[in-house]
Amino acid sequence: MREERRREEKKDRRREAKRRRREAKRRRREEKRREEKKRKRKLREEKKKRREEERREEKRREEKRREEKRREEKRN
Repeated sequence: MREERRREEKKDRRREAKRRRREAKRRRREEKRREEKKRKRKLREEKKKRREEERREEKRREEKRREEKRREEKRN
């Protein structure tokens, strides 16, 4: 009787240990996924900022060209 109970307890401990390992593995996977999402979001935001900055630069250059054309036309 005691022997059987000891075997059951041993099985229970093993099952519990397996469950804990699975849970830890799942938590690590989820954390990794969250970190990856965060990294991708950051990259998207950086890309968006770069595009906006490039657009502003292009507008400035275009405005300078127009201004230069106007000056040139006034001279002639």
